[in-house]
Amino acid sequence: MAKDRMTVLAAMMEQGVIPVFYHPDVEVCTNVIQACANGGAKCIEFTNRGDFASHVFLDVTRHFAKADKSVIMGVGSVVDAPTAGIYIANGANFVVGPVLNPDVAKVCNRRKIPYSPGCGSASEIGFAEELGVEIVKIFPGTQVGGPEFVKAVLGPMPWTKIMPTGGVDPTEESLTKWFGAGIVAAGIGSKLITSESLKAKDYAGIETKVRETIALIKKIRGK
Repeated sequence: MAKDRMTVLAAMMEQGVIPVFYHPDVEVCTNVIQACANGGAKCIEFTNRGDFASHVFLDVTRHFAKADKSVIMGVGSVVDAPTAGIYIANGANFVVGPVLNPDVAKVCNRRKIPYSPGCGSASEIGFAEELGVEIVKIFPGTQVGGPEFVKAVLGPMPWTKIMPTGGVDPTEESLTKWFGAGIVAAGIGSKLITSESLKAKDYAGIETKVRETIALIKKIRGK
């Protein structure tokens, strides 16, 4: 079910952490995503990485359209406009990519879908904002300069909203550095939804980890 663009952006910033996740099994996906939602992370980034990933995504969005309408499904690892179009048709409410592609921005803007492209310089960030991007992903977070890069960009561009992916850990030390630098949210994948928890089908553990991470972010923001 399509959700209002501003509602999605506000939800992303409010929860502070975007779980980044892919699995080829629909049942595993629905359990993991429900665990994240129960833990307070309603916005989930499903990465476009496996064979028939868009079909898995469609089944998952259909499930949550009935089971839990508060879940906000987004798609990640999108590098071209046709792929963005497929996922939007399949129910994506936000689109994330490792690179900036103006054609993807146009497709997303046409449908009022938030787009967060990966950028690695102030010039790329500025171009993304010209294309209508509200929350800019910096990727890979550590390699482009980490929290110091964020501080450097926000000096002359304080209006920029940054979401790093890569190099953010769900620990107080890591989150304090990043949020202290001025990010509005962070994408976290295997360090939040670990391979061990997936193998054990420890969905309660995933829910707890997500809840603890969101609580940490709230604590850090309150300082």
